[in-house]
This record gives sequence, structure tokens and C-alpha cells, in this order.
Amino acid sequence: MAAHLRLLLHRLPHGEGLPLPAYQSGAAAGLDMAAALADDAPLQIAPGERALVPTGFALEIPAGFDGQVRPRSGLALKHGLTVLNAPGTIDADYRGEVMVLLINLGSEPHEIRRGDRIAQLVIQPVARASVELAVELAASARGAGGFGSTG
Repeated sequence: MAAHLRLLLHRLPHGEGLPLPAYQSGAAAGLDMAAALADDAPLQIAPGERALVPTGFALEIPAGFDGQVRPRSGLALKHGLTVLNAPGTIDADYRGEVMVLLINLGSEPHEIRRGDRIAQLVIQPVARASVELAVELAASARGAGGFGSTG
């Protein structure tokens, strides 16, 4: 069974009336997030264009975790709409509004309206590293082979 975590959410005035981020199935990893646009101001995203979409809430993520903003697979498949900086990282000490940076990689403009589910939020544990300077690194089978080097 997955760990249960307390996630505090502060609803901002323009988020009033929208559903809280929610899992859409019993074993879903991500909480769907809705667009907090004005009712009379849908957002048109043309092909190749990007847009920063408000969610109408801020979070208090527990220390030792982060929030990852990820695309919704249906939007990506049907409309070519995805999260540009996927996964977008929300640090545990960030208290501002959660925003979603979308890009339209499709061939048609796509309209986002208030309440549309635009992305999903996954809460993950974070390991912090201590960086140490090394004179050399241990050998490995791959070595310095970079992009495409494994086939």
C-alpha cells in the first residue's frame, strides 16, 4: 500500500468553486489539477505556443518531498498539449501559486476553460546529495558514452 501523506492546500480567491486536486482512480499516482481562469476568459493556445496557467491554490509540501507537475496523457494524445518543463518541480519551501506551463505541440489551437483538468501533481520523496570533489571516478561498463551511446 502507498504511503499516505498530509498535503496542505491554500485556496486563492480566483480558485474558489473549483474542485481540489484529486486522484481520478484508486491507484492513481497523480492528482488532477484544474485551470483557475476567469469564466469569461478562456485561454487559446496556438500550435507551438506556450502559456502559464494558474491553478488557484498554493501548497505546503512536507519537508523531504517535492511536487512534480506532469502532463495529462489524454491531453497529450488527443491535442498535443503537454507540460513544457515536465516534470515541473514544486519545492517543499515554495508557498506561491502552483502554475502549469503548457505548450501546444499539436497542429490545431486548443482552448482551456475554467475548471478544465490541465495537468497532474505527483508528490515524491526527495533525496538530498552531498557533493564531493573527486580526482577521478570509478570505471563503469558505459564509461563516458553519452546521448544514444547505449543504442
